[in-house]
Amino acid sequence: MNRIDRVTAILIQLQSRKVVKAQDIADRFGISLRTVYRDINTLCEAGVPIIGEAGVGYSIMEGYRLPPVMFTREEATAFLTAEKLIEKLTDNSIRESYQSAMYKVRSVLRSSEKSLLEHIENRIEIRQKPLPPGLANAKHAFLHPILQSISEKRSLQVQYKAFNKEQSTDRLIEPIGIFYAYDCWHVVAYCHLRLEYRDFRVDRIRNLHLTAIPFSREHPLLKEYLQQNASNRKLQTVVIEVEKTMMRYLETQKYEYGFVDQTEVGDYVEMTFFTAWPEAILRWFTLYAEHGRIISPEALIEQFREKITRLYQSVALPVTV
Repeated sequence: MNRIDRVTAILIQLQSRKVVKAQDIADRFGISLRTVYRDINTLCEAGVPIIGEAGVGYSIMEGYRLPPVMFTREEATAFLTAEKLIEKLTDNSIRESYQSAMYKVRSVLRSSEKSLLEHIENRIEIRQKPLPPGLANAKHAFLHPILQSISEKRSLQVQYKAFNKEQSTDRLIEPIGIFYAYDCWHVVAYCHLRLEYRDFRVDRIRNLHLTAIPFSREHPLLKEYLQQNASNRKLQTVVIEVEKTMMRYLETQKYEYGFVDQTEVGDYVEMTFFTAWPEAILRWFTLYAEHGRIISPEALIEQFREKITRLYQSVALPVTV
């Protein structure tokens, strides 16, 4: 990227946030802080009203705006791809807001970029696993009020149906963030019922209401909480061995179970996992058990023997009428 393009991009970045740190600009463009200072000075000399505060960052004086920017073909394509992802992986509230934003983005595109999007729009498809019955046609729009709760620091009243529970429970929660994993959205929140932070699956929320009750405490950032939570877990080392011919089926699945390393041993591949839930690895390994073995820990090997015995007994013993 040449200097003119970089300075223009820095100006757009400054308009995208209330305050932008010099280090964030340096990290984005791979330049030194000295170069950042020179580029900011160039913008100031060009008449851009930039306010700089030591230890805080840069901001643009309220009211200053550039005219609508022109997007490149690659940026326009990225917007379209993001639209497809949001359409499939979010709820109605986020989809409708993003579609409204996309109309505004499309309105400032050049004719050639508009033609490009129209040409490839039906050539990008996001496939996902079918939703469970009852959720496939769900009209709930919970992500937006959850984010509103976080932004305004107002508690949520939710009706939540936990896994393997017949009845839903009413909970007052204080969300700290949302994340997407294992084909569903999660909200991490302080739960007043359990008096601790909990991970709630959004698809198990049956009802939700944004209250006027303010948060009762200062909460950690989501990233900090997840990192701290992971470090507090008692991780166990699990080692399994499978035939090389089976690896094509396992390559994309192993990362869901804490995979860290693998080594080829003859006709087998030895895989090592760090996990807080060795039972989950056991259930997964059972699918491929005839093509491998558990090496350690011994307790998991014993659990596997018991599991196989129960499975054998369930199919071998005669059914009494």
